[in-house]
Amino acid sequence: MEITEVRIKLMDEPGERLKAFCSITFDNCFVVRDLKIIEGTSGPFVAMPSRKLTAHCPRCGMKNHLRAPYCNQCGSQLSNDRMPLDADGRAKLYADIAHPINSACREMIQEVVVQEYFEEIERAKHPDYVSRYDDFDVEFGDFKRPQQAAGGDTRVDQAHQRRHSHLGNNRPQAGGQTRDRNAPSSSPTAARNNYREPPQTGFGAGIFPGE
Repeated sequence: MEITEVRIKLMDEPGERLKAFCSITFDNCFVVRDLKIIEGTSGPFVAMPSRKLTAHCPRCGMKNHLRAPYCNQCGSQLSNDRMPLDADGRAKLYADIAHPINSACREMIQEVVVQEYFEEIERAKHPDYVSRYDDFDVEFGDFKRPQQAAGGDTRVDQAHQRRHSHLGNNRPQAGGQTRDRNAPSSSPTAARNNYREPPQTGFGAGIFPGE
């Protein structure tokens, strides 16, 4: 197994330990996203994608982050004793989603990603630089409402009308019948005279024959 592609997204905040996000592709067929490149005491290192650990509130059962002092659901105070500890005795607040299970694989990922990170820094110095990292975050300005057409109808409404234009003025009514909008409406007396009893099948309101 080998890493066939690495994509880097550099961070703009100077002085922060988080230097970049990256995604790696194994054998041109499997992608792992949201790895982090963090500046350590001996240089940058790669952190695997992770999620925050949670614990259930003893009162209402709601999940809360381990550092939350109060429950987000019922407001009761939460104890710090629920935090699990790692091998060094520190509180373990995150769990890796994907990670290597041996040192050889970890060193291979570390070497390839860090080398690509330094090369990405050099590429970013060019004025026409564009990151190849797939960022799926949608900005607020990217969302566009359906354009308003004349008369107050949106394009969605107009498309709906075109799809049903073959019905003309005849719209379905109860019982599958249609009524012409241009025809005069029936009076309540005529409606009672035209009423037909439904067929008697022996089933009604959950009562079956023989019960």
